[in-house]
Amino acid sequence: MAMNTNKSANEALTPAQIIDEHIASMPDWRGPMMAQLRTLIHNAAPELSEEWKWDTPVFAYKGNVVAIGAFKDHLKLNFFKGASLNDPHGLFNAGFDAKATRAIDLHEDDTLNEAALQELIRAALALNTATGKKK
Repeated sequence: MAMNTNKSANEALTPAQIIDEHIASMPDWRGPMMAQLRTLIHNAAPELSEEWKWDTPVFAYKGNVVAIGAFKDHLKLNFFKGASLNDPHGLFNAGFDAKATRAIDLHEDDTLNEAALQELIRAALALNTATGKKK
């Protein structure tokens, strides 16, 4: 299924429906991996709402928490306040030059440390809850 890029048609869809279409539009490994990441995020932090910003799935609570970007050869899990998070498992592997964000680049054969990733997601949510602006 091709991603619907018609802005007026997308306005009639919920963010969850747009994300469903986005995942379905990637028949290679990125689609299933993005679906897995989406499930991990919701299991770790059910409070997070799904939003569609910058043509990317964004998960938010009192501000943006994490986004999943799809690129030609990898997925990028971007933590908006990642520079302020402890990363005891060394998951961050990208974005070290940014002032606020940190990212995890995932490639086709990478293995996820699901428990550590969920811990990081919960820490990011806690940081937004403590310092985030109200929506």
